[in-house]
Amino acid sequence: MEHLVFTIARHYGSGGNTIGHMLAQNLGIPCYEREILRLASDDSGINERLFNEADEKLRSNPIFKRRGTNVYKGELIPPGSDDFVSNDNLFYYQAKVMKDLAQSQSCVMVGHCADFVLKEYPYVVRVFIHAPWDYCVARCMEKNDIDEREAEKYIEKVNKYFGDYYYYYTGNYWNDARNYDLCLDSSKMSWDECVEEIKAYTKIR
Repeated sequence: MEHLVFTIARHYGSGGNTIGHMLAQNLGIPCYEREILRLASDDSGINERLFNEADEKLRSNPIFKRRGTNVYKGELIPPGSDDFVSNDNLFYYQAKVMKDLAQSQSCVMVGHCADFVLKEYPYVVRVFIHAPWDYCVARCMEKNDIDEREAEKYIEKVNKYFGDYYYYYTGNYWNDARNYDLCLDSSKMSWDECVEEIKAYTKIR
C-alpha cells in the first residue's frame, strides 16, 4: 500500500469513529484517536492526565466562542512559559504528534482537527461521515441506553463541542463539505460499504 493517511471527522451517532477503526483494520494500518493524547504527553513531557482532564473539561464546558479563534499555525509554546500547559499548547502538541505520525506511516486519525492540521500533505485523504438526525438519535439511544430526549440533548451538546473546537483552532466550520475530500452519509450504506467507498476514492483521485 502506498503512503496514505486518512482523517475522519464525524457527526456524533453517524458511526464515523467505528468506520475509521474498521478502515484501519481493513488496510492493516494503525488508527489513532485518544492515543494521540498519550503520544502528545510523551512528546511534550506534560503529564497525560492534563491532556485527558483538559479534553473532558472542554467537552463538558466548552470555552470556545463562535467569533473567537486561535487558528493553529504550527507553533509550540516552550517549556518555562506560563502557558506551557495551557489548553492551546496541549492542542499544539497533539498537532505536532499528528504531523510526525503522518510523515512516518500510513494510518487513520479520528478527530482532533486532523484534516486541517495535515491539509498541506498530498497523501492525506480527508473524510467526513454524517447521517440524518433520526439515524444518529436512534444509534445514540441504543449505544447509551437512554431515551429519545436525552439522546437529542447529548448529540446537540457533542456536535456543538465538535463544531466550536474545530472553529476555534481552524477558523473554518466543521461541517462544511469544502474542508473534506469525501463526505459519506452512513445511513445510505453499511459501514463495511463506507470503508469500501473510502478505499475506492483513493484509487481514482
